[in-house]
Amino acid sequence: MTFETVPAHAPLELEHFLPYRLSILSNTVSQSIAAEYQDRFELSMTEWRVMAVLGRFAELSAREVAERTAMDKVAVSRAVARLVEAGRVDRSTHGGDKRRSVLKLSEAGWAIHDEVAPMARAHERELLAKLDEGERVQLNRILDKLLAP
Repeated sequence: MTFETVPAHAPLELEHFLPYRLSILSNTVSQSIAAEYQDRFELSMTEWRVMAVLGRFAELSAREVAERTAMDKVAVSRAVARLVEAGRVDRSTHGGDKRRSVLKLSEAGWAIHDEVAPMARAHERELLAKLDEGERVQLNRILDKLLAP
């Protein structure tokens, strides 16, 4: 009978660990885009993501924004509060139900959105230009599979 020796410590090889690599890629890409809008508009990454979601899907609750972005509810709530205070997001109640507030971009929020969104698209095009058409199609398929419930 043979026994394999189990090492006392089995370090995770982060450089080959998919969640770590995806996190590094996401952070790197997000930071390069954020550098442009943070200084110009005093807008955090979380605030921009909230604005981007509200630009795509109007009249969501903060909970729905958190669900669509997979961001922490507390971080979304703080970002929403800052955006409302800055006049970039309007908060109202849903119909007559005062328990449910809905959010939408204000005119000032849309003005910022309409400047930042093209910058984000340009960064995306620059990043994807490193891949050929087949690789871009494959990447989208893979991401769709990995993000599927």
